[in-house]
Amino acid sequence: MILEVLKAFNLDGPETEYSLFGGGLINNTWKVSTKNGDFILQQINTDIFTSPEDIIENIVNLKSYLHQTAPEYLFVGPIQNNSGQSVLNIGGYTFRIFPFVPESITIDKVVHPNQAYQAAKQFGQFSRLLKDFDVSKINFPLRDFHNLSLRVAQYRQALKLADESRLSAAAWAIQQLAKHMDIAQKYDEIIASNRLKVRIFHHDTKISNVLLHRDTGLGICVIDLDTVMQGYFISDVGDMMRTYLSPVTEEETDFSLIDIRVEIFEAIYRGYMSEMDTVLTSSERELFIYAGQFIIFMQALRFLTDFLNGDIYYGATYPEQNLNRAKNQIHLLNKYTEKIAAFEKFIATIEIKQVD
Repeated sequence: MILEVLKAFNLDGPETEYSLFGGGLINNTWKVSTKNGDFILQQINTDIFTSPEDIIENIVNLKSYLHQTAPEYLFVGPIQNNSGQSVLNIGGYTFRIFPFVPESITIDKVVHPNQAYQAAKQFGQFSRLLKDFDVSKINFPLRDFHNLSLRVAQYRQALKLADESRLSAAAWAIQQLAKHMDIAQKYDEIIASNRLKVRIFHHDTKISNVLLHRDTGLGICVIDLDTVMQGYFISDVGDMMRTYLSPVTEEETDFSLIDIRVEIFEAIYRGYMSEMDTVLTSSERELFIYAGQFIIFMQALRFLTDFLNGDIYYGATYPEQNLNRAKNQIHLLNKYTEKIAAFEKFIATIEIKQVD
């Protein structure tokens, strides 16, 4: 089937080679090498993204806007096939192809503060360049993706319907999340007060969604634009906090290894605010630290909800995997909360320097 896809994009030939690429959990990805250069082939997971045409329309609109307003920005969009389309439906599957950016690399986890700085700067730049974009021109690839009020309602419904064995196994996690429900209450208050401005954000700011230069380590651009849609800055900042601050991932079951690296937080702040400081309102800047609580808490809710529902969304490769993921995120949230005073002190210092 892949050879048929490559033929439709004029990339087939005796010298063409392809192999699985990256570690994405949603879309299957291959790197394709041809005599005319390298490309990235993706099979879109239409179970998650039910309207891939909407995603392509978003990307086309963003590319057109940035070409007019920021032509120097490297925007990695899909190429067209023989029929002039950016997606190919074949055998019940949906494919697209992107050019591979020379001298670029991706990484799977943050090891050094400069990596966090470069990524945060790239995500900040992306949203800054789109600050005046008409948000009504963007489709919702995943509606209510970061709607915390909805996630709380889904969680409470799962609590009512879960069987006793799962409720018993999840007792500690349920108790812990109850202690953090003030995060959800604050979210409701923030939305009701219109403290956050609706803009275009990436919504999936893990480090692997940034291209870095293989030699210098400098950020090149952001990639994987499927989740780009209108929303709030706390989504992008919060996801960076969730996925950059700890040296271990959400799959770690030795919870003693979970930690908050303050120097990574500082790098995220410096990188993001180097682009977005003049874009965010004063009310929004006050919520920078809250962004981490918001996303970490919501992800813990989602993992625990799925466990209580019988692992129907994320799935599980072993019993209680989603429960362990939820516990992991709760430990991360507790550690994050302990560091808030240090975060506040750092931000106050940076703001004083800016005034001077």
